[in-house]
Parts: sequence; C-alpha cells; structure tokens
Amino acid sequence: MNEEIIKDRIQAALSPIHTVMRTRHNSLNTEKTYTFWTKYLFYFFKELEPDTVNENHVGQFLSFLAVRKKVSPATQNQALNALVFYFRHVRKQTLIRIPNYTSAKPSERLPVVFTRGEMKRLFENLDGVYWVICQLLYGSGLRLSECLTLRVKDIDLDRREILVRDGKGRKDRRTMLSEVVMPRLEIIMKRTKHLHEIDLLEGMGEADLPYALAKKYPRAVKDFSFQFVFASEVRSTNPKTGRRGRFHVSKDSVNRHLKSAIKKAEIHKHGSAHVLRHSFATSLLEAGYDIRTVQTLLGHKDVSTTMIYTHVLNKGGQAVRSPADGL
Repeated sequence: MNEEIIKDRIQAALSPIHTVMRTRHNSLNTEKTYTFWTKYLFYFFKELEPDTVNENHVGQFLSFLAVRKKVSPATQNQALNALVFYFRHVRKQTLIRIPNYTSAKPSERLPVVFTRGEMKRLFENLDGVYWVICQLLYGSGLRLSECLTLRVKDIDLDRREILVRDGKGRKDRRTMLSEVVMPRLEIIMKRTKHLHEIDLLEGMGEADLPYALAKKYPRAVKDFSFQFVFASEVRSTNPKTGRRGRFHVSKDSVNRHLKSAIKKAEIHKHGSAHVLRHSFATSLLEAGYDIRTVQTLLGHKDVSTTMIYTHVLNKGGQAVRSPADGL
C-alpha cells in the first residue's frame, strides 16, 4: 500500500487523541507520549485500518516491545497505559482482556545518587538560572517539570516554602526552600518581573493558565503572580492555544547545561535532573529524617516508592556495618 495513504490514514486516526486529551486537561508531555505509542501501534500494523486494530494486536505489540526491542518494564507499562487510554477514551472500548503477552524483564537497578562532594563540584560548574534550578531540584526535591512550571505565587520567601501545584498524580504538596538559593532566586524573580513589564508594554504578558482558570479569572492572565518564575528569554507560540507569549525555560536547555556541568565536575556517573532528586532523598535519610517525612516531601503516593532510597544507603531497620571494619 502507498506510504502516503498509510500516513494520512494514521494521522486521521490520531487526530481525536489531541482533542480528548486537551478536554481532559492532560499535560502536553503526556499528550505527546500517548500519541507516540498509539502511532507506533498503528504503524506496526500499518496494513490494517486503524479502527480494526484490537486487543489481540495490542498483545502482539507489547510482546514485540519486550522481546525484540528489549524495553524496560516501565516503558512497556507506559505503552500499555497509552493504548488503554486510546481505546477507552477515543474508541469508547474497554480493553477487558489483553491476550497473554510477554512482559518486559524487570530490573532491580538502584537509583544513581551523587555524594555531597560531587554535588559541591557540580554547583561550582553551574551558574545563572541553571544554578538556581538545579539547587531547587537538589535542595527541595522537585521534579524538573515541577520546578520549571513554578509560578511566582508558589514561592513563599518569608516562610522559606514552595507550594508544588498539580504535581505527579495531580496532587499539591509543600516542600522547603533552602536559604542558600534564596538570594539568587530573588534576582531571578526580579528579572522575570522586568520581562513581564516589557511584555505588557508590547500588548502581551498573558500567562499560560491551566484548565479553565483564564475564563474564571480573566484578569489573572496578566497578573505577575501567575507568571512562570523561570521565564524564557524568548517568546514562543503555545502549541495548544496557538497564542504567542513567554513560556518557561526548556527542559532540553536545563539538561544540556547540567550534563556539561557534570562533565566539568569530573563526576563519572550517569547524571540527569532526576538524579538530583534522588540525591535529595538520600541526603535526608542520611541526616536521620524518617521515611514518612521524605515520602511527603517527595510527593510519593506509596511509601514503598520511597523505600528504594534505604537500599541505596544499605540500610534496613538499622545501619549494617561491614565486618571488615572491625578488624
């Protein structure tokens, strides 16, 4: 079959996903991820009409990911969630039973954690807005997406507190704000206010508000308190609304600067923004804070998720001392 015809047919089948996900207020990242896996499924069975793909095909596709592509269990589950969403909310069909499929082999990898010495060297090789962002990832335990979407009103300098709104699982939580980051964070916020004032003078300055807040509070869109703390230097077009404005610093930009700093600091571990969050949790446990406190600060739904950091520390109910140290 002609490739152009296949491409057009699949694009037409994918179109409703965007409408459904935006109606349900899913994030743009989730929309891109779910669209990717659904598109992958359709191209895997490209000789079939998309609306004829069923649970049997889903099972074959998931097995292909595990056996041929050797994806991780997390990646396979992500694909499964995307396809369940598509069938349930777009096709209005419930995947009652997916035929037996090969599950990806689970791994028991422990999270990478930086030592305090490595963290010190890392921050010596960061500056500007990227130093502040990474300090919040490590000092407050934020996910990168949570950090970049912080708004001015979410920062309480007097109480040294951050309110994380609509975090993973659509939950709000509070976490601490370190003293070391506050002076530079205030400078960043003054810079953001200056950019916002310029935008207002040029007829822009409307914040990208979630859900229907823009309709509920029409004046809020131009309020400084609703602006992203880490506002981008350049304006861009919102892919959802088509409106041109000022978004936040991009994830790619942060990751690029972080990787460069890790290399300069001569840290010979696989590093990413999430490693700073891992290091936050581990540092708190090393300092003697209880697991429930760390769970709350991280925003984990289940304490079992937080427990992995006790394995990083090689701690069970109490610290285990090597017998060699007693010689």
